[in-house]
Amino acid sequence: MAASKPRVKVPGSAKAGEAFTIKTLISHPMESGLRKDKQGNPIPRKIINRFTCDFNGTNVIDMEMHGAVSANPYIEFDAVIDAAGEFTFNWYDDDGSVYTASKAIKLA
Repeated sequence: MAASKPRVKVPGSAKAGEAFTIKTLISHPMESGLRKDKQGNPIPRKIINRFTCDFNGTNVIDMEMHGAVSANPYIEFDAVIDAAGEFTFNWYDDDGSVYTASKAIKLA
């Protein structure tokens, strides 16, 4: 199985108080837990079940995902900042793995 790879797109700078869009995508081969292998044994569920984004240590978004989430989940949301700083993104896997990415942003 290929390693999960997170990608994020955050503008390099933004004006204080103005909304801007953040885009995220993680390459992750989801498994619903409903399929069986060649021997008829259930394949364990393996999905990204939670996504969080923090800015300078303050939570911006925290979302829970369930069995219907697609492979390679794409998440897009808007944010507003009032200072320069760093966004930290975390994707949580059923197997306990946490995939992290971060991006800095400046004030325009």
